[in-house]
Amino acid sequence: MRIGLLTDGGHPYATGESGLWCDRLVRGLPQHEFDLFAPSRSAHREERGPVRLPHGVGRVRTVPLRAPEDGSPRGGGERGLLARLVTGGRGSYGRRERRRFTACLTALATAVCASGSATGASGPGTSGSGTSGSGTSGSGGSGTGTAVSGACREEPAAPTTAALFAHGLYGLAELAREHGGLTRALRSETTVRILESACRAPGTGRTVQSATVRDHLAFAAELERILRPLSLDRYGRERLGAVDVCHAASGGEVALPGLLGKRFFGVPLLVTEYSVPLRAHYLAAPDAPFSAPVHALLANFHRRLAAEVYRQAEIITPGSTDVRRWQERCGADSAKLRTVHPGTAADRFTDVGGSEDRGGPHTLVWVGRIEPAKDLISLLHAFAEVRRAEPGARLRIFGTPAEDTGSITYLAHCRALAARLFPGATGAHAEGDHPVSFEETGGPEAPGAAEAYAAGGVVVLSSAVEDFPSGLVEAMFCGRATVSTDVGAVAEVIGGTGLLVPPRNPRALADACVTLLRDPVRRARLGAAARARALELFTVEQNLAAFRGIYLELVSRSPVLREADELGADGGPRPFATPPEAQVPGRWTQPVPRVSLRAAEAGPEAEPGPGGVCTGVAKAACAAGAGAAGRGDGDV
Repeated sequence: MRIGLLTDGGHPYATGESGLWCDRLVRGLPQHEFDLFAPSRSAHREERGPVRLPHGVGRVRTVPLRAPEDGSPRGGGERGLLARLVTGGRGSYGRRERRRFTACLTALATAVCASGSATGASGPGTSGSGTSGSGTSGSGGSGTGTAVSGACREEPAAPTTAALFAHGLYGLAELAREHGGLTRALRSETTVRILESACRAPGTGRTVQSATVRDHLAFAAELERILRPLSLDRYGRERLGAVDVCHAASGGEVALPGLLGKRFFGVPLLVTEYSVPLRAHYLAAPDAPFSAPVHALLANFHRRLAAEVYRQAEIITPGSTDVRRWQERCGADSAKLRTVHPGTAADRFTDVGGSEDRGGPHTLVWVGRIEPAKDLISLLHAFAEVRRAEPGARLRIFGTPAEDTGSITYLAHCRALAARLFPGATGAHAEGDHPVSFEETGGPEAPGAAEAYAAGGVVVLSSAVEDFPSGLVEAMFCGRATVSTDVGAVAEVIGGTGLLVPPRNPRALADACVTLLRDPVRRARLGAAARARALELFTVEQNLAAFRGIYLELVSRSPVLREADELGADGGPRPFATPPEAQVPGRWTQPVPRVSLRAAEAGPEAEPGPGGVCTGVAKAACAAGAGAAGRGDGDV
């Protein structure tokens, strides 16, 4: 089958952690064909091209999300009356289209500006109303405007915020599809006026009502950026509508094209979240260059978008119970949720697993990306307590090279604190017996992850905020005892094979480290149990097996309505990219001209159906073939 994989911008243009999971999925399921839809905000990245891709990738479609080339500033597009609104370059809107744009954008802005209690909660129970609201998004004229006006007056028959948001979002999407885009319209003065009116309407929160003109301009610019995928020409039958399953590698903005694929073509949507995008927006709020009203508007928008994505998804696969709780709180139906842990390549740590620590039995190791959320400040204060109890203890901090200004500043702050707590302790480990050392990983001559974990007997995780602790899983593969803060999915991952302490508590962290440093037998026992647990639950193989079954389930429940992309030797359709028998080792797995299932059953005299598509009995045969494969090894 063909999978449309919506990535978050890393894969296939980068080889870092952001694209690692997508790359393993594409390479681990060669029986399926993947179309990659990758957002790009850099022309330089597009010129370099994607990384080397496996044969299972059919197409790579870059989604340019950088600013338009006309040079006009964000939030400052066309001015004047509604008649001056234009599309992405195909001409002006007519009167009917102007009314549709005004009504849909007003509905969207009303839902975003409304407080949580003004129009009702948007949980799973409101999915019916959300569907009915979105069903009228294509209509224009006075009827749509009346519905929106009624919502602003909060009449008893007013739709819920979920229905208003869906009505506005899908209405704008259909308008963009019919008239060539919305980029200039969303950057117009009319958009700013609609947002200003919605912010000042009754029922909005106090923070939203305090928004100024500058805030309206800033939010309009962000809204245009987030909704830019609506103006892209990739929703035709030969593009996103040609896939069998649309798989979003994250929720929120990444899944927005998947919503439109289901809306326009009925493509089933699968959403995978190993972190919580909505929580990331909340945590980044104090550091973002926006005022409080803009923060509130953006948080409301992402909350409404997350709820709509969860409502429309056929299956949602959180990476942990912590992510699952966030999804349920945002309105996800628990019947759709299936926890699938991220997979980690265990073969990289085979040589280290079960081996003795190479840095001495009294060495603590921290490995990860140095940033404020990792709370190295608490770790350094905790290690000061450890040194008082165990004077021979050492701490080795292995961090990836800092790239952004915030990480560089935080690293400098940590070095200064280490120099104050441990005079002469900021040099490299090789320069002497310093109690604390800062070292880099990932470079040509720098130690790798496996070597870093092997450098000590206890691995420490001191994070104040954590999604899925992939570094902790790597330490478990290495057979290391761990001391971790109880945040995110940490407790779920270690499952009793390590020690847990409260976050931001240096004394508790120090006591747990001293306990393991003084008890080598317990340290070895916990390390062996951790490795066994990681091999059972967190390998790449179990992750691929889960998605292989989910893909088959989705395609069995959703009929394939598109025409086959490739034809067999007789001109008949090819129902699946790879036949089931190709998974059986033998000489017949070599590349040969493929024929359709109908031709294989009916012989060379069989003629294709009208238009060369699977019809009638052929579709039943395809379904039967998929069911037979499901009873075997699960591949098609």
